[in-house]
This record gives sequence, structure tokens and C-alpha cells, in this order.
Amino acid sequence: MQYYNQDTYIYLEGEFIKATEAGIDLFGQSLHYGYGAFEGLRAYSTLHGTRIFKAEEHFDRLKRSCESINLPYTWDNHTLVEKSYHLLEVNNLLGAYIRPLVFSGSNMHLAAAKESKIMIAAWEWGPYLGQNLLRVFTSKIRRPSPKSFCIDAKISGQYINSILASSEAVKNGFDEAILLDENGFVAQASSENLFIEKDFKLYTPPLGNVFPGITRQTVIEICKELNIEVIEKNLTIDDLKNADSAFLSGTAAEIIGIKEIDEISYPEQWEHTIGATIQRKYKKLVLEEENYEVII
Repeated sequence: MQYYNQDTYIYLEGEFIKATEAGIDLFGQSLHYGYGAFEGLRAYSTLHGTRIFKAEEHFDRLKRSCESINLPYTWDNHTLVEKSYHLLEVNNLLGAYIRPLVFSGSNMHLAAAKESKIMIAAWEWGPYLGQNLLRVFTSKIRRPSPKSFCIDAKISGQYINSILASSEAVKNGFDEAILLDENGFVAQASSENLFIEKDFKLYTPPLGNVFPGITRQTVIEICKELNIEVIEKNLTIDDLKNADSAFLSGTAAEIIGIKEIDEISYPEQWEHTIGATIQRKYKKLVLEEENYEVII
């Protein structure tokens, strides 16, 4: 996929510049050690114009991610939201995926950065995992331990595990991987949160060993509105395989159903599941067809 061309602009350190002219610091800690933080946002073309879904929440989380690894964060988030909208305008994008990245400068020492820079890019991107039901499998790769790493943050180096797990899935003929936590409980997919349906209730792994996804929280909010019970508890592989249905949630992937886990198919037809109901509700929400006030 081509993310930019000679006409694409990015936002870099207060200016909108051509992506082809940005250059790269070959001595940066972010490049050598994965010492950086990022976010993923989505903008949608709605009846009210282009809207970035929960923009402030995403940039607030970016700030928390930087603070968790002592990476300086000196920007005003309200301004960054405005710059993100401007970035969409200069690139003539009505709907897009938006990627802010905070990175450090030249430093080969294993010491906290004294300064940092921010870049924001945007490009057209459909649902990350497509729109068809997924075939997933249990990966040998485990979710990082919260005792050794701040897994509540979106840190660049943390996603090596995700790359390994996702690549393993594709190599074995699957669409996505499910990772276990350090205790052997089901955690999440490589970059999405997981929900399972059993006996008309939804279950999802609790916070602590999983990423606190904004889309995950949106799913829980939708369930409260629809009076659907959501239970946060440790889930085993047997729980996952014996569920009636399951789905993943994430900004890039949105809401997408799972067809089978480790070649075991789920019994419920997707269109009749709670997940499918939430998928439809979520799409109406981000397109501002209802609950307009929560988007801004």
C-alpha cells in the first residue's frame, strides 16, 4: 500500500511539509531503540462534515504514553486536534486514518530524551483487517508483561510482539493472531481488543494485561445503552473456543467479527450476534447518524 506520494503533506514540528522532504534522523533513539509513542485516529465523512472520532481522547492518551516513558510532551492537544483537521484539508481527505508520532532526537545513550518532536500523517485506509469474518489462531507470542513494560501505552518498540504474532498468523494461513498474557489467559489480538459472546452476554479480558482501547471502551458504552451485559474477567482458550461468537475492536480495524479460532467455527450466524448489532451501532455513531455529541 502507498501511504504517500509527491503531493502528500505531513505535519512536522509546527509546519506542513511534503512527506518526501521530511528526511530521517539516522541517529535517533526512536529508530535504534523504539523509543517513541504514537496514536491512531480515524476521520469520517459525515452529514455534518469531516469528523475525527474522539480526537481529544486519542491525543490525551498520546500524552500519557509519552509521560509513561519520560518522553517530553510539550504540545497543546487542542492545537494538535486543529492541526489534524488542517492536515486532512491540505491533503484533500474527507475520511482517513491519522497517525501522530512523537519521537526523540539524536542520542545513542540509554537515557531519557531531553527533547522530542511530533509528526502527524494521514492517508486513506479501509478497515485494517478488511470486512470479511476473520480466521484467527492462538499465537506462540505472548503479550508483554506489565511487570516489565508499560503495556497501557502505545509505545513504538512494544509492537515488535504484534508484528511477530501477526506475521505468524499470515504465514500459517490465518488473518490475525490471538495473544495470551503472561499467566496463559487470553489477552487480545495483535493490535485489537477481544470480545466473546456466550449465552447472550459479552465477555472481555480485564484491564491490566490488555491495551485499554478507546474503541473497546466505546463498545462497553454502546452495550450500556443497549442494556447488554459486559463482564470483564480472565478468559481461557476454552472460553474462547466454546463461545457462541466473537469479535475484535480497534480504531484501525473498527468492529470485525471472527469466523473461527484455531479452525473451530463459531455456531452463531454473525448477522444474528451481539457483535453484529454493535458493529452496526458503532458505524452509525462514527458517521454521526446518532449520538452526535460524543464525537466532538
